[in-house]
Amino acid sequence: MRELFQTSVSPILWGGATASGQYEGGYREGGRGMDTQDCRPYMPRTSNATTATRLLTGDAVRRAKEDTRDACYPFRKASDGYHHLEEDIGLLKELGLDIYRMSIGWSRLYPRGDEEEPNLAGIEYYTRVFQAVRSAGIRIFLTMNHYAVPLYLVEHYRGWTNRKTIDFYLRFAKTVFENWGDLIDYYLPFNEINAGYFSPYNGVGLIREGEEPYDESLVFQSLHHQFVASAKVIEMGRRMTNGKFGCMTACFCYYPYSCSPGDNLKTVREEQINQWFCSDVLVRGQYPSYMKRFFEERQISFAVTEEDRIALKKHTADFVSFSYYQSSVVSVEEKEKTAGNLVTATKNPYLKANEWGWQIDAVGLRISLNKVFDRYEKPVFIAENGYGSRDVLEEDGKIHDVYRIDYLKEHFRQIKEAQRDGVEVLGYAMWGIIDIVSAGSCEMEKRYGVIYVDADNCGNGTYRRIKKDSFEWYKNFVKHEKTRKGEEEYDR
Repeated sequence: MRELFQTSVSPILWGGATASGQYEGGYREGGRGMDTQDCRPYMPRTSNATTATRLLTGDAVRRAKEDTRDACYPFRKASDGYHHLEEDIGLLKELGLDIYRMSIGWSRLYPRGDEEEPNLAGIEYYTRVFQAVRSAGIRIFLTMNHYAVPLYLVEHYRGWTNRKTIDFYLRFAKTVFENWGDLIDYYLPFNEINAGYFSPYNGVGLIREGEEPYDESLVFQSLHHQFVASAKVIEMGRRMTNGKFGCMTACFCYYPYSCSPGDNLKTVREEQINQWFCSDVLVRGQYPSYMKRFFEERQISFAVTEEDRIALKKHTADFVSFSYYQSSVVSVEEKEKTAGNLVTATKNPYLKANEWGWQIDAVGLRISLNKVFDRYEKPVFIAENGYGSRDVLEEDGKIHDVYRIDYLKEHFRQIKEAQRDGVEVLGYAMWGIIDIVSAGSCEMEKRYGVIYVDADNCGNGTYRRIKKDSFEWYKNFVKHEKTRKGEEEYDR
């Protein structure tokens, strides 16, 4: 009987992550087309909970198209990874990473999005990228679409509101599988797919005309089309590759503010809508029953075909992944607010926060891992986790980011505890392993990496790469994990 309850702890794939739109740059080079992220301007923060940077209107997008001052639009140059390929992959190799999570710029392969044939310069570029990563002995975890949608598709087809976009996306996916399917180990059809609900511009490329709220029927029609696209990509990918296919959400680990029934009920509903809904569809293969009342009460309607239902049921995810940065508190009463990953949240009096208001809660990661694994009983990959901070280049030419090392130590401890709880943890990708432009605030100074990029919010700087103190710490941690000495090395 005792053997039934013994748990085995499998090795974790330790890695790092970036996204093409936030890292790559080179948006006018190699035939690349403009995408939705290229239109997001840098705006100085007014508070740690500002949302203005991710709620773009049609007028803002039109101004962006006409504005050639790339410095005002940080994603256009990003971290200039396009011109630092060999150097950056060399640094990832030096770190000893098991796996690198990255994405492809859809508009670099299909500049408009609706072309019949891909851009050959884009093919050549990503071939160099994938071959360099594999030559470094690092596995590839590919996010096929990380927010950025070709702007032409948004302007001429209304983006993901249009069912035709599924076909355009499948053409893009087929190109990926045909060219690099033998080099990629893990796939995510979409990054943080639930962002389509709480951050529609980022998640589904939906643009508002004016300051009116988003039409929720259009939001959920767009999300549904992404669900169907995900299922059909998985179907295609299983025929063409040997890779594993997952789904990904932004995870918030909800807590009720108090033990009042109202706070607890609201917590359940917030968790269902914001966190579970999308993964329930993509892992269980059908719309969950709790969404029926939600749609009815908010008068939301959208088209779902029988063919859609069959595809969703047959082609579900092999593993579940999520991003985790902070937990969230829910209250029926108005409380002090703070920022989070593309959302605002109620401030938790028990937690510390970074300068941007993101509340630090390592135990919340353990809780989330348990909840996700209990719900789906499939391997879990932590696709994003990290600490955003204002790193300072000191007079000695170094960045002494002990706060990031402490953050990683505490979160890694909780990952290990989750493993002992019985959670099958497949891997961990530190966000963003190289400093990148923040998707939440459109700025460089909120840095996450163990590799510093010498650039400011307006694109000024040498873009020189500098190893932070956390670089050496993470390198040593991964090394010890590979030699199975990691347990006693947390504090070194």
